[in-house]
Amino acid sequence: MGIVILMLFCLTMHFAAFSEQINAKTERDSNTHLRRRVVDVTGGPESVIWVAQLSDLHFSVHHPDRALDFRALVATALSMIKPSLVLITGDLTDGKSKDLLIMKQNEEEWKEYQEVMEDVVKWSALDKNIFYDLRGNHDNFGVPVIGGSFDFFSKYSINGQLGRRGKVNSVTVQVEAAESTEHGAPSFSFIFLVLFILSEANFSTGERKHLFVGIDSTMSIGLRGPTNIFGHPTDQLLTEIDSELAQWNSQSEPVTKISFGHFPLSFSALSDSGKSLKDVFLKHSLSAYLCGHLHTSFGKNLKRHHRPGHHFFQLNIHPTQLESTKNCSSVGAPPVEEFWEWEMGDWRKSRAMRIVAIDRGFVSFLDIDFKLGAKRTIILPTFPLDSRLMSTSPSLHSYECHSIDPSSYETVRALVFSVSPIISVVARVYDSEPGNLDMVMEAPMSKHDDNSSRGDLYTAMWNFKAFEDPSPVRYWLQIEAIDVMGRSSLTELRPFSINGLSAKLSWTWQEFLVMGCQWASLYNPIFWACLCFIFSILIIPKVLLTFAKGPYTYKSFSANKDFVSGVTWVLVELCRLSAVWFGMLGYLFYLILFPWFSGQVFTDGKDRKYMTYKGWVVKIFSESKELEFIGLPDIMLVVLSHLCFVVLPSILVAAMLAAEKEGYRVQFLSLSGKKEDDYGSENSHRSDRRSSKFFVYKRWIRKILLAVCLAICWKHLKNCRGLMKAYEMNPFLHFPVYSFSVPLLLAYTIYKTRGIQ
Repeated sequence: MGIVILMLFCLTMHFAAFSEQINAKTERDSNTHLRRRVVDVTGGPESVIWVAQLSDLHFSVHHPDRALDFRALVATALSMIKPSLVLITGDLTDGKSKDLLIMKQNEEEWKEYQEVMEDVVKWSALDKNIFYDLRGNHDNFGVPVIGGSFDFFSKYSINGQLGRRGKVNSVTVQVEAAESTEHGAPSFSFIFLVLFILSEANFSTGERKHLFVGIDSTMSIGLRGPTNIFGHPTDQLLTEIDSELAQWNSQSEPVTKISFGHFPLSFSALSDSGKSLKDVFLKHSLSAYLCGHLHTSFGKNLKRHHRPGHHFFQLNIHPTQLESTKNCSSVGAPPVEEFWEWEMGDWRKSRAMRIVAIDRGFVSFLDIDFKLGAKRTIILPTFPLDSRLMSTSPSLHSYECHSIDPSSYETVRALVFSVSPIISVVARVYDSEPGNLDMVMEAPMSKHDDNSSRGDLYTAMWNFKAFEDPSPVRYWLQIEAIDVMGRSSLTELRPFSINGLSAKLSWTWQEFLVMGCQWASLYNPIFWACLCFIFSILIIPKVLLTFAKGPYTYKSFSANKDFVSGVTWVLVELCRLSAVWFGMLGYLFYLILFPWFSGQVFTDGKDRKYMTYKGWVVKIFSESKELEFIGLPDIMLVVLSHLCFVVLPSILVAAMLAAEKEGYRVQFLSLSGKKEDDYGSENSHRSDRRSSKFFVYKRWIRKILLAVCLAICWKHLKNCRGLMKAYEMNPFLHFPVYSFSVPLLLAYTIYKTRGIQ
């Protein structure tokens, strides 16, 4: 007791000196403290933490099953898993009409989300403070200003209710070491607490920290869909992210850094200064970036390993492999700039949830499918890592330089979650070198005992050096768990590489389009390349027709029968239809120089904005006069679709209709000009002439082209209908040129090419 009094006296003497500094620091960093938290988790296993991720819930008044399944399945799963954090990465509500064409905020969906999350928190018995939800583009449809009357996210989301108003929120998870004191021994917890406050020190066990940084990169001015599909990080946002990721850089403890957001980097725009999220993540050698947005309709391998470069596209999941220099003599060398991006499936249709585990710095994940109902047992191997989707260069370098912690490699480890007691867990390793899988190791796994365990970690000793191999896919791991009812659960076979080598895994073409292409960087090149090509097929034939001496007619094509002369003749025939040619050219200039249409882009529907190929033109709310283009490159869905699937095909079909008419005219005159007696001297060609006569008079080519015209008009009118509903427009008032130019030009072309006159 005397020691306690003495310590309190010393603290009192110094309190006055520190109080002024504390008040100043508190005032200066109040915003920082609001967005930064430290979570101390108690209980074993102390070497591993795990979090849950959900994404793209899309709660909808038209699909109540999504919320019902979420309430029933997720609450039970979280109660069984007991994660340290629950990350919900955007698209909490759907914001779409039943026909999917109107996209704006619906407050009923937000009320449902709030009610469901309250039930999930209650039934899972988890602390509400460990839940972090973020905006997705659907949560931002038609929101003119953050904090306004239509910003339902700030009112109904967990982040909004807990006062997490910033675009960036970070939380550090660390495991407290188990402590015990004998009965009657003095407790110094109060003294340590006061010392912690005064010195701003972090009460840490000296073990690894796990930093999670959440990012909201949705538009500051939320447009309605479909021109709201990209993340838009600003320079200010990138600076805040950089600051949050660097908050523990001065500490001696190792830090595992993970960021989470809604948009994949392939659907994230550049800031005004040309910087990107990728630049910040590479700077801090992030372990992983967790995101959603793409769902599972494009494929299951929506993962990407990032390294510097690849500004426009990356062909495979792994970039070009860096050559291992094995430079182990360098001291204090900068870390390798790389990180993993793991997009996860959606709850909307796939009923997907992910568990991410960090085991002594090794980051692994498991995606769970709830479409068939709740899971009785879930097994997540935490070491060794899957060599296809989790291996990193630092692991390879550490192993080559013999700088690894042997205790991290000497056991196979797995987290096992189950509603029933587990009686047996077995790890099996298979060798694929003989051409089939031969089991080379079978080891029982023992449970990590802890009376206050957060979860069950099973380990098995093994000779890891026996599995060194230059091939990252030679050895495969599978773990089996059997519960007290005798039910068996198996993990999927997964390759591993003790050496830290990465197995190559290729995308499908759909996965490449959505994950491998940097659409924010590609939009302008594609747009201008498309325009240049369309202008060239209009201007070059016109120049040839006007100035070149060579005949570009059907007869010249029939004589040469080569591809170039045929294409030239077809395009020149379009130039001879002057009204159509000038109409197409004028329409292209209209698309470049004038607004395409004027529509309602906000939920309130008060003011109309107009759209050009540069984006929607709106007035900045903080400025009285300044106008700004927003929605670039989000408008690519409208712009590139119209150019590539409506305008370009229309020009080509119009040219082919004109050429078909000329070919028909020449053939018709040639056949009709023959006398009956002429056929007697041409017996060898009689069948060919009859075939040609039948083909010409029926004009099958024209009929095929008319069908193509109908398909183009159907596509265009379908797009117009979608835009009418999405932005509450009248085609006669708000976008007449866009709506009617192509159909009218095609109709005029059909009319002018109907006969031989």
